[in-house]
Amino acid sequence: MGTCWGDISEGVRVEVPNTDCSLPTKVFWIAGIVKLAGYNALLRYEGFENDSSLDFWCNVCGSDIHPVGWCATSGKPLVPPRSIQHKYTNWKAFLVKRLTGAKTLPPDFSQKVSESMQYPFKTSMRVEVVDKTHLCRTRVAVVESVVGGRLRLVYEESEDKTDDFWCHMYSPLIHHIGWSRSIGHRFKRSDITKKQEGHFDAPPHLFMKVKEVDTAGEWFKEGMKLEAIDPLNLSAICVATIRKVLADGYLMIGIDGSEAADGSDWFCYHATSPSIFPVGFCEINMIELTPPRGYAKLPFKWFDYLRETDSIAAPVKLFNKEVPNHGFHVGMKLEAVDLMEPRLVCVATVTRIIHRLLRIHFDGWEDEYDQWVDCESPDLYPVGWCQLTGYQLQPPAPQSSRDSQSSSSKQKKKAKSQQYKGHKKKRKIPVGKKPVSLSSLPMTGGVRRSFSGDDELTPPPYRTLPAQTAPEAFQPPRTSREFSPSLKTESFSFSLMHHITELILGKKESSCFRTSSEARL
Repeated sequence: MGTCWGDISEGVRVEVPNTDCSLPTKVFWIAGIVKLAGYNALLRYEGFENDSSLDFWCNVCGSDIHPVGWCATSGKPLVPPRSIQHKYTNWKAFLVKRLTGAKTLPPDFSQKVSESMQYPFKTSMRVEVVDKTHLCRTRVAVVESVVGGRLRLVYEESEDKTDDFWCHMYSPLIHHIGWSRSIGHRFKRSDITKKQEGHFDAPPHLFMKVKEVDTAGEWFKEGMKLEAIDPLNLSAICVATIRKVLADGYLMIGIDGSEAADGSDWFCYHATSPSIFPVGFCEINMIELTPPRGYAKLPFKWFDYLRETDSIAAPVKLFNKEVPNHGFHVGMKLEAVDLMEPRLVCVATVTRIIHRLLRIHFDGWEDEYDQWVDCESPDLYPVGWCQLTGYQLQPPAPQSSRDSQSSSSKQKKKAKSQQYKGHKKKRKIPVGKKPVSLSSLPMTGGVRRSFSGDDELTPPPYRTLPAQTAPEAFQPPRTSREFSPSLKTESFSFSLMHHITELILGKKESSCFRTSSEARL
């Protein structure tokens, strides 16, 4: 709904269930949007004026939200809340005054919501995706499920379907079959000699397109230095080196001081990626730059390091400098993917903004779990996204878990002086080998896993909550229709007002408006 959300605003009127009623059947009343928070709206029943005692939150895209007039056309009863039935003797005049000229949702709003949740990726599609155990290469994986545009991919050689990877369909980590060969990227050939029955290659046009770049003139070269977000520690921007220049603007990058001898932990970023920065970016923007592991001359100075390593900095003009008017502000709440365990979506807060770069903090967790994420990342969602799509939302850590974090952090600080043994990252909750469905995700303490499945310290447990996932949300989309209409809130028309007025005055035989006491409206 992101392309058509602009006109949904405070003051829009909707028809919603009336919970302040003693009738045995489900009845409705009109409410106005007082405040918006992501997909959620704080609603107030008409007639309560400045009284907020019965205000309630509701997902605007939920099945119980309807445009004004829906009850009239559907034969559903509109009943004033019991608390305010005594306030007005002439409800007709009240509604006419309140609703004339007001805005409501278009009559096909629910259809538009449904269409916006149809996704082009289907189960059994084959894609190339990063190998989570060796970031330097890709592997073939098959789409196992699609939830809210997020894909559960199972690596093709996984016989029991437990070797999986979660990412959004617009993630830069997935590509069409043949992409690796076309740009010169490493690729793990599958032991499977032919496609399994029912599997088919995802069409190239489904994948996010990168911006075309001109590599003919001055361009990135092997050995150039830069600053980059470490994909295995997204809270850190590190000193990095271009290790290989691929076709179509792609670069293989290694984190200085942390690279494996065989280059198995090199990672691929496009030249226009918002995750790479010119030398000096962190210093200019007062961000802590992570120096090469074991580098002794601290504080780190780029000029000295370039001279010592006999290397040059990548030209500033080659980096992406576009900053969209994203509208994010420090303190905003959202739902964000824990990219170190990418099947988890967690309650989060924006804590810092540097141009288009956002610092995402997971509520209830220490700052070392933070992640630097681009403002246009497909892994950031508005409040209410999980509820809308049926994806399980991970709650903030309770206080008891925070105490465990402090102990865990002290152990980690001690370990920093020990010999580096590879990327072992923090995890919020244990990861089972076989996530059958999101509703069955483990929610208690256990063993942390790294991006590649390595064991780590025992994490603080999440609070156990009942599963909130709707079973039907895990069914694959039925159609591949793309949705990009302009959704406009519509003025409450005279004809609709006339229709409702007739119902109120009793000129039409209908039980659409009635009270739960003696008087019929």
